[in-house]
Amino acid sequence: MRHKRITSGGVWEPRIGYCRAVVAGNMLEISGTTSATTDGMILGKDDPFEQTRAILDKFGQIMSEAGFSWKDVVRTRMYLTNIEHWEAVGRAHAVFCGDHPPAATMVEVSRLIHPDMLVEIELSAVKTE
Repeated sequence: MRHKRITSGGVWEPRIGYCRAVVAGNMLEISGTTSATTDGMILGKDDPFEQTRAILDKFGQIMSEAGFSWKDVVRTRMYLTNIEHWEAVGRAHAVFCGDHPPAATMVEVSRLIHPDMLVEIELSAVKTE
């Protein structure tokens, strides 16, 4: 089975040695993703809802490029620097995943790689059709 690697062109990928996503057969794994743009700017500074929305927009683009859709998502993992933001993050998550809710995890972490990052999310999808 061949793996297709998808890069975002972001500043973190070459520095850390990873790619944004990997397609392996009928599976798609998307790395922990933040609202950072390819040049490192953080979208939605101080706004967990907007950061989550920006991340999930990225996921939609990646899934489209890889031939997947929201109905294929089986798991998300959400890392928040402040668990008090759970409602805002959850509200944005529900907008994108509401019709096809995946298994999900939401936990608080002490910090992310940049101080303005409030949320990081991972996604797993499996095509069954």
